[in-house]
Amino acid sequence: MRTITSIALLVFALACNSSKHAGTKSNPLNGTWLPIKQEIGGRTLPAAAFEKQKLVISDSNYTFVAESVDKGVVRYRDDKMDIYGKEGINTGKHFTAIFKLENGELTVCYNLAGDSYPEAYDTKSKPTLFVCVFKKEQLN
Repeated sequence: MRTITSIALLVFALACNSSKHAGTKSNPLNGTWLPIKQEIGGRTLPAAAFEKQKLVISDSNYTFVAESVDKGVVRYRDDKMDIYGKEGINTGKHFTAIFKLENGELTVCYNLAGDSYPEAYDTKSKPTLFVCVFKKEQLN
């Protein structure tokens, strides 16, 4: 009898938990993003510079794979991001950014100094601004 009661409680708990998540809106930024364009200081970087990079976002956590792996936390507010490095070369660093998601592309303009949010997606004459345009990886 205790086994049946325990199983019933477990099923009930799981049902309540899954219905709570069903009503929760998923973060449209979740997924694996591949860079298709990068620019810093007004100069476009060659595709070879970022061909092996990827950004993985899972709610408020990110992993960026490049020459090394960086992990951290990202906070969103309107069209702004605060990025906090927790593991990797950017441990302890805070970057500010603006972002937009349009036509299946995620565009992020990072201020590598982290002292203010960029005002536009323009890096000309601004050596601390870095723009990256990503396209979501399609699973086959």
